Amino acid sequence: MREVLIGIDAGTSVIKSVAFDTAGRQLAATAVPNRYETLPGGGAEQDLARTWADTATTLRQLADKVPDLASRTIAIAVTGQGDGTWLIDKDGEPVAKGWLWLDARAAGIVEEIRARPDDRLRFEKTGSGLAACQQGSQFAFMKRNMPEMLGQAATAFHCKDWLYYKLTGERATDPSEGTFTFGDFRTRGYSDEVLDVLGVADLRHLLPPIVDGTRHSVGLSTAAAEASGLLAGTPVVLAYVDVVCTALGAGLLDRERKPGCSIIGSTGMHMRLAQTPDEVLLNEAATGYTMTMPAPGVFAQMQSNMAATLNIDWVLSLASGILASQGITRTNGEMIALVDDWISSSEPASLLYQPYVSEAGERGPFVDANARAGFVGISSRHGYADMVRAVFEGLAFASRDCYAAMGPLPSEIRLTGGAARSPALRRILGAVVGADIRTSQREEAGAAGAAMIAAVCVGQYKSMDECVGEWVTPLLGAAEPSDRELAAIYERAVPSYTLAHEALRPVWRSMAASKAN
Repeated sequence: MREVLIGIDAGTSVIKSVAFDTAGRQLAATAVPNRYETLPGGGAEQDLARTWADTATTLRQLADKVPDLASRTIAIAVTGQGDGTWLIDKDGEPVAKGWLWLDARAAGIVEEIRARPDDRLRFEKTGSGLAACQQGSQFAFMKRNMPEMLGQAATAFHCKDWLYYKLTGERATDPSEGTFTFGDFRTRGYSDEVLDVLGVADLRHLLPPIVDGTRHSVGLSTAAAEASGLLAGTPVVLAYVDVVCTALGAGLLDRERKPGCSIIGSTGMHMRLAQTPDEVLLNEAATGYTMTMPAPGVFAQMQSNMAATLNIDWVLSLASGILASQGITRTNGEMIALVDDWISSSEPASLLYQPYVSEAGERGPFVDANARAGFVGISSRHGYADMVRAVFEGLAFASRDCYAAMGPLPSEIRLTGGAARSPALRRILGAVVGADIRTSQREEAGAAGAAMIAAVCVGQYKSMDECVGEWVTPLLGAAEPSDRELAAIYERAVPSYTLAHEALRPVWRSMAASKAN
């Protein structure tokens, strides 16, 4: 009896395969650490063949955990990290390593394009700001600096598109990535006007067809069946980009409450639901994303701060590094266990921290590849505990910054991502935004969202709303109310946080220029 849906989520840190039953209950999960390399000049690349091999490994390992997995699987769905450029030739072989969303090489070109008046046309079509992480920006950089590489390419993928190709042999992308990069979110198709603004109209032939995974599937190829241990012909669905799938699995598609949804992972994604194109609110700064959702006429409007838990990893590594120099070893988990004590022993908002620790700078709610992290307000009375607290507060202020750029602040936030497990982060985020926080018992929201798209595609549910009612709503926890006393303290600090990053932008530019010389 076929009763299992598999969701693959190929993230930046980990590649996962997760098995669910038809009611959305998680049966088993497997994972392999993802591997990529950073290069001088801001490059970040990932080997395509290894990514597929690692994905196939997770599927084989899943079969070890779920008896008779191959014969029980109804469908497979794949999602993955967004943005980036993964080029293959006419024979389906990689032309080069995949460029990731972390790649900052196109930063200078982004500044050029954004400074032109016609970029407003591109923004109003896509509903999305331009950043160095996007395929359009990377196309422009490659065209200027690596034309021979583009000349060898026949198709440009994103991560999940490449894995879908390896699973099925079909070249395609999904409506979310296709339109926020090169299209018109209202029509869910490519836009020649957007390609013209980006200066890459001559690369139109590299863009694969857009297919909607709620209605389209292809059978697992014989080669992929041999690699994965699953049955050839099993329906494979190309899901939407990982942030959309995660938002779906975490509860963004709630037409009645219209909550905010935040994913606090390596990067931070903050979303609001728009049920019609007219509900999409485009800001003057031309930042953020508008992504189609896997439901008719519905959109996720997003702002994304480039680095979220990367900041936590950094500040904890300072302490573990000092301990290591004295011969004392502490794991990351052991360090995280100390966070609540550090935060409870420190004063709220006594320091400001700008959480721009990524080498790629910032992309939301402002775009600046030169942005860098820093503390504001340190005095001799401050210690390490104050710095840890300020880092957590900085992530919350960055989240509020993102929500404020999309309209009124939400009264409730559905929180997911690795950091959602932190009581300290939930309390601080709720107070900074002034919102109740709800988390889900769902461990793998991204893989679940992908599997939900497959469930609708194969007819398990008549609509995505019906699927949400069984897969998502029952798993939502009780709301954690915003701490009003703490919220009042943070409300007074908001103007200082905003002024700090506005004032520091010339400093970041000057520092970047001095390093370039």
